[in-house]
Amino acid sequence: MERRSFLKMSAALSCAATMSGCNSSSEDANVVPPKPPVGDEQITWSSCLVNCGSNCPVKVFSRDGVITRVETDHDVIDGDEIYQVRACARGRSLRQRTYAVDRLKSPMKRVGKRGEGKFVAISWDEAAKTIANKLTSVIAEHGNKAIFRSYGSGAYYGFASNACFNRLLNLNGGCLNAYGNYSWAQQMEAAKHTFGTGSTDGSSTVTLAESDFLLGIAYNPSEIRQSGSGEGYDYLRALQKSNGLKVVMIDPRYTDSMLGKESKWLPIRPGTDAALAEAIAFQMISSGWVDDNSLDFIKKYTVGYDAESIAAQQALFAQSGDATKQEYAKVMQPQENYRDYILSQGIYAGAPQKTAEWAEQITGIPANQITQIAEDLMAAQRPYIVVGAGVNRQANGEQNMRALYMLSVLTGKLGTLGASNGELPYMSSMSRAGIPTGSNPVKESISFFTWSEAIHNGKTMTARTHGVRGTSSLDEPLGTNIKVIISASDSSLLNQHAQINHTADILADESGVELIVSCDCWMTPGAKFADIILPDTSWLESNDLVNDSYASGALGYITAMKSAIEPMWDCKSMYQAAALIAKHMGCEAAFTEGKTEKQWLEELYQKTKDNSNNLGVVPAFPATYKEAQAIGFFRKNMNDNHVALQSYIKEGKALSTPSGKIEIYSAELAWRAANWTQESTTGIKGDTITAIPQYTVTWDGYEDEATKEDYPIQLAGYHTKGRTHSSYHNVPWLREAVEDAVWVNPMDGVQYGLRSGDKIEMYNERGSIAVKVRITPRVAPGVFALGQGAWFSPGASVGSSGHVIDEGGAINSLTRYQPSPVAKGNPQHTIRVAIKKI
Repeated sequence: MERRSFLKMSAALSCAATMSGCNSSSEDANVVPPKPPVGDEQITWSSCLVNCGSNCPVKVFSRDGVITRVETDHDVIDGDEIYQVRACARGRSLRQRTYAVDRLKSPMKRVGKRGEGKFVAISWDEAAKTIANKLTSVIAEHGNKAIFRSYGSGAYYGFASNACFNRLLNLNGGCLNAYGNYSWAQQMEAAKHTFGTGSTDGSSTVTLAESDFLLGIAYNPSEIRQSGSGEGYDYLRALQKSNGLKVVMIDPRYTDSMLGKESKWLPIRPGTDAALAEAIAFQMISSGWVDDNSLDFIKKYTVGYDAESIAAQQALFAQSGDATKQEYAKVMQPQENYRDYILSQGIYAGAPQKTAEWAEQITGIPANQITQIAEDLMAAQRPYIVVGAGVNRQANGEQNMRALYMLSVLTGKLGTLGASNGELPYMSSMSRAGIPTGSNPVKESISFFTWSEAIHNGKTMTARTHGVRGTSSLDEPLGTNIKVIISASDSSLLNQHAQINHTADILADESGVELIVSCDCWMTPGAKFADIILPDTSWLESNDLVNDSYASGALGYITAMKSAIEPMWDCKSMYQAAALIAKHMGCEAAFTEGKTEKQWLEELYQKTKDNSNNLGVVPAFPATYKEAQAIGFFRKNMNDNHVALQSYIKEGKALSTPSGKIEIYSAELAWRAANWTQESTTGIKGDTITAIPQYTVTWDGYEDEATKEDYPIQLAGYHTKGRTHSSYHNVPWLREAVEDAVWVNPMDGVQYGLRSGDKIEMYNERGSIAVKVRITPRVAPGVFALGQGAWFSPGASVGSSGHVIDEGGAINSLTRYQPSPVAKGNPQHTIRVAIKKI
């Protein structure tokens, strides 16, 4: 089949997602209807609010209080401006998820040891009073910094969300803040210190149609953004519209974003992306191409390419009158410039030259292919470079991201339609109003990833050692440990956090955190460690107002959700749960403002309707929220043709970096390198900060000889189509449709004597997991690949690691808790393992 014909077919198929492997036995395996349907079928609109970035609408059919089936959007005919928003298999399985056998049915309190999963039912009043009393006593004894409302990204509600708990806590003096997130922590810091942006300011996906070369590194929209109108859909349409676009994809796995859509797949060893970038940069600079083609651009718009630009900026900072910039000037070193580093000259003389042959030995990509990428970039007039988030979730992933961002700078084509800067594509959503949370009086914040450490060591954590923000000096301690955790829609409490066995030990120790509250719909692995469990209503039982989230592509939309059935059992929404706690803390009136849920939703709907960004919605918004619920779904093409850095390059608007320019050399990172705790004091290989991006050999990386002998296999985690993170793991339909197995290259299958269907133990010093093998050429030799998010389920047998074998196959049983040097973020894709047949 010709490539263009394939792309046309792919675009069509993206609008008609199918589910395989489903049968009647699995359909009924976890469905427990309260009563048989007998009356007329009703239709309501709801939404799949899982954290994939799309919030797809779903049509829910019910009869006599029982959900009978779920369909996706097919209410319009696809066109260029308006088209269908088709949910993937996950959204279509919401009936099964709603009626899952592990649904939480009533408030409960723990009666066994933490983690045993032993609970007894209690009343909502007892649950709310218990939580309120503990919050009050901990605040009195330890202060509000001892309260932590954890990450919670498992449900993107509009109104009855975990923001309700933020509102509650802020009314009572606040709680410890957290910055960053498990998805993008290191790339946010990399983008901030390069472009002054937040890591999702790349050119819109639709502008890819204007490009003449796509270089995608760990870019996989067809799997992680598989909504029928999300980024994956925009990607397919852009490829279809483009004229002879060359597509080079670099990834340890051959993903669904390839499958014939690419011109070339180059498998790379995990964590070696910076070495690849440096070899490409070496070719562009050493050949004289940069001097002849992009040097004027670099001199005008960047700082740090050469010593002269750093010295000039250093002088400006020293004379600025800004105390912070003057401190930066004191530590800046012009000799540490990018050009000298790449060419191994100046202070870098004697270091290995960053040739393609040098990079081949590290990355596994042939030298001639690395050279070809450089030639393609130099030949392109509109190179679209995009780096997926998987690259940043490595040990010192900040270095990988910054190194790859440099390629777009060296081309000198930034600000041009069809080109991009390596950041994730910018996408705008339709605006919708949410419940106001108020301001948090607590000014200090920790990295989202360091919460488990702050349970026992928060009192001594500082900016210098742990990146604590909001303190008055580098060495002022946070001053208190975490004593209460409020966990709502949150699998980072255990399953999505690194080093599960270690985290479980921390949570089980009752001398640390004194109260753990879990508000969720299902008995997740983390909920088993709660002291009080609050049963949330599911999406199909909820009235709400939600938008299209953060990665839904060019089409914006709003869903006026209407509950298909009444809340089952003794479940309450997060708004109701927080209001009950507020009652026992004496702030119910301030929390509710005297309004019912219905009145809140009407008010928020009116604010949403009046927002000027929502003009031109199809169909037009009606007068009331109730009328909007009857219609259900509203859409609008945002016509977003955002071009990365265009306002800076074409319009002269300064960037938000300290220099106002693109920073190849970051003065702020030079200051952190001089003042923060680094590898020299911690002894952790690779945890070092540098002013310019540099390939760094890290712990458990490909070149880490200390662990290679005991754990010879690199394990790559990825986002499977059968879950979003750990959400939807408990749906048998999806476990059949998308196999949970570790991908093994045939060459490794021969080396280790493995066949498809074999069961193996994968282990390291942190844990052991039992998984099934799938032999496939779709993964690089020497690399095993496992979908992340499977639920932790410790068995009875002790594994080779000395830990009980996790029969659930949760990859985070093997990952390491080691906050990255700059962002203090998660390095959960840096894993080495050994294997043994079971």
